[in-house]
Amino acid sequence: MSVSTAAATRTVCAQLPVLGRDVTVPLVTGGEVTYAALDYAASAPALQRVWDDVAAYAPYYGSVHRGAGYLSQLSTDLFENARRTVTEFLDCRPDDQLIFTRSTTDSLNLLARALPADCQVFVFETEHHASLLPWKGARVTYLDAPRTPRQAVGTLERALADRDPHGPALVCVTGASNVTGELWPVRELAAAAHAHGARIVLDAAQLAPHHPVSVRDLDVDWVAFSGHKLYAPFGAGVLAGRADWLVAADPYLAGGGASRKVTRREDGGVDVEWHESAARHEAGSPNVIGAYSIASACKALTEAGFDSLVAREEYLIAKVRDGLAEVPQVKVLSLFGDDAPRVGVISFVVEGWNSSHFAAALSAEYGIGVRDGLFCAHPLVRTLLGGDPQTQGECGAPEAAPGEKSLNAIRVSFGAGTPDEHVERFVNAVRELVSEGARWQYRTEDGRCVPAV
Repeated sequence: MSVSTAAATRTVCAQLPVLGRDVTVPLVTGGEVTYAALDYAASAPALQRVWDDVAAYAPYYGSVHRGAGYLSQLSTDLFENARRTVTEFLDCRPDDQLIFTRSTTDSLNLLARALPADCQVFVFETEHHASLLPWKGARVTYLDAPRTPRQAVGTLERALADRDPHGPALVCVTGASNVTGELWPVRELAAAAHAHGARIVLDAAQLAPHHPVSVRDLDVDWVAFSGHKLYAPFGAGVLAGRADWLVAADPYLAGGGASRKVTRREDGGVDVEWHESAARHEAGSPNVIGAYSIASACKALTEAGFDSLVAREEYLIAKVRDGLAEVPQVKVLSLFGDDAPRVGVISFVVEGWNSSHFAAALSAEYGIGVRDGLFCAHPLVRTLLGGDPQTQGECGAPEAAPGEKSLNAIRVSFGAGTPDEHVERFVNAVRELVSEGARWQYRTEDGRCVPAV
């Protein structure tokens, strides 16, 4: 059974209402068109439900935890209820902690600061930079890109078998690639980590918006994700998982809220007693609206039902992949092969085109927003394109003029708010650009390809 047929046999829900669905943008060739937002992997549009919930709460906003007034008390209840909602969404264990952060990057940097002394970290070169780079001060082992899920597990098992069995260890792995969209064998990797006495943190930034994430079922020790990829704006993220390393570590930020008691010493210094709850790593006035928006998105996705959301996304994935397969000049990037399960993230290159030029033409001539470059996953994209994964590159389009060869790619990504028309327009635009060429002239400006005026 083909992917298209399989998706069609399951219940498919309508797209969820999102902000910006009626925004029109000008075309360089004249006229306007409804904007097709196909860059969900970077930031998904906010759900209308989330925006409405935030708007309803906004007049009642108040500072949390330390205010005696009614609005402060209301906001405190809302903030802590948001924590419980997200904890339930992730199916956390009873003694897990959930900390609100700024993003996935912030969450993983927080965990990196909480690592025990002499901790060894294992991370695949295929990770987003948020997972690849935070582990300063730890002994880091970077693992080569696997070509099958089974190879990923085997590579990790061999690396863990060679480590010092007496020291702490942490494995960091993505749930779904931000480049290929492919799902990683998280449960099997967690089992391998635990069998060798290591812990594991799941980067769920690309997984949580598309599939249910259960901390208990996957048996991961921590999970991190961002609200802005989960249809919630306002710069908030989550780190949830085991409390012991977090409680033993110094606060991520020192300040009000993290401290339980501060006293002066006779020598003129201060003694601090830090909280042992999540507040230990939430110093300062928290992003209440950001936390509430994440909780609202979690409720909306749960109520919509992940079974129907996944089915509809598989239907859209099939539309895009089937359409791209009809264009011989297009090469879709993949680690695990065409049959690998994936979320709505697809990267590709087009023969004879600089990727920045192609993305610029999609935007200027068709009103389609995609991403081009290295997607903050430089070693992975270099490996997939047959280059040296150690080659340095910028997070964006390199200095290459339209038509010149460049070692970067194009990424199209979509999700619960994507209409059929957007992916159909995208596939048709790819076909037309490849067969007929761009209808406008483009130039390079500050490293990006833009329409010439």
